[in-house]
Amino acid sequence: MRQTLNPKVNSCQTCFFKSNRAVTLLMCLIKSNNVFFFSGHNYEIIVIDDGSPDGTLEVGKQLVKIYGSEKIVLKPREKKLGLGTAYIHGIKHATGNFIIIMDADLSHHPKFIPQFIEKQKSNDFDVVSGTRYIGDGGVYGWDFKRKLVSRGANFLTQLLLRPGASDLTGSFRLYKKPVLEKLVESCVSKGYVFQMEMIIRARQFEFTIGEVPITFVDRVYGESKLGGSEIFQFAKSLLYLFATT
Repeated sequence: MRQTLNPKVNSCQTCFFKSNRAVTLLMCLIKSNNVFFFSGHNYEIIVIDDGSPDGTLEVGKQLVKIYGSEKIVLKPREKKLGLGTAYIHGIKHATGNFIIIMDADLSHHPKFIPQFIEKQKSNDFDVVSGTRYIGDGGVYGWDFKRKLVSRGANFLTQLLLRPGASDLTGSFRLYKKPVLEKLVESCVSKGYVFQMEMIIRARQFEFTIGEVPITFVDRVYGESKLGGSEIFQFAKSLLYLFATT
């Protein structure tokens, strides 16, 4: 499935998910707004908050007063309903041709956004994925165990599924809007495995995938956990995808 790329990106929507603290949302929104403003692209930033009790929504409202409701779009939900439904919620309110998805806890730095846009334009890619595993990409803030598990899972996935991308579990990505809609409709996984299935389904549908090396910084605020249940869920999902793709 291909779509002609206009010379100028009509609109890039940045959807922020799972901001643990209002201060990180504030910093991330300001940085992202500045990146888009100075790049010259038309844009809107969609904030999806799943009922956070820490003032996240109030921070968003204050930024709307500064930047305007056309640039900062608040789409809160009453409670946490899952990653896939958050994507659907964001897509429903997005108005442009491209959607950039990133976390608002500063693990994904907005400075990479122009590289995503340029990569997409270079070969009209359907998906551009941030990768920690090639070029200048990397991870900061993980202990040896976390790095070992991540590398092992990535190696096993590459061996079994041949995804055509080096980083399957990261969520910092750019999609053509129709491509994202189709991928979300086709995915059944939950949690961080959802990101892996998105790339596998993209390969299955013969969408083109470009990659941009990024540095991932484990959460500045809050905790990021990887336990036995997550590892079990990964193994289960890996077998499912191996059998169905």
